[in-house]
Amino acid sequence: MSAQKGSAFLLKISDGAATPSYQTVAGLRTTQMSVTGETIVTTTKDSGGWRELLSGAGTRAVSVSAAGIFLGSQAEAQIRVNAMAGTLDDYELSFEDGEKLRGRFLVQRLDYAGDFNGERNYTLQLESSGEVTSA
Repeated sequence: MSAQKGSAFLLKISDGAATPSYQTVAGLRTTQMSVTGETIVTTTKDSGGWRELLSGAGTRAVSVSAAGIFLGSQAEAQIRVNAMAGTLDDYELSFEDGEKLRGRFLVQRLDYAGDFNGERNYTLQLESSGEVTSA
């Protein structure tokens, strides 16, 4: 197994169609994904002193963080609209090996910054709502 390029880890947003196509969010320089879960402990006196967990129970969530240079793309504009309205939308995470994860996400945070002689940049945080599936 060879290393995969970070530049091929892409964040995409749905066009909202019944059969959606996904547009890459332009200008991203870094993208990060975290999968978290809440566990249900089922330990009893019969567990022999070892903790036992219930498989498939609890909650799972996917968080996505990204940062990049603002280019004014349609995808960036849609993220801003979603952030201002608190709207859920369909997103896709695409990896170099062809794997894709799709789900509905809420823009938890969107920050813009810029220096006098520099480019305008942004960071964003997405939180999943519902199931995130492999596509």
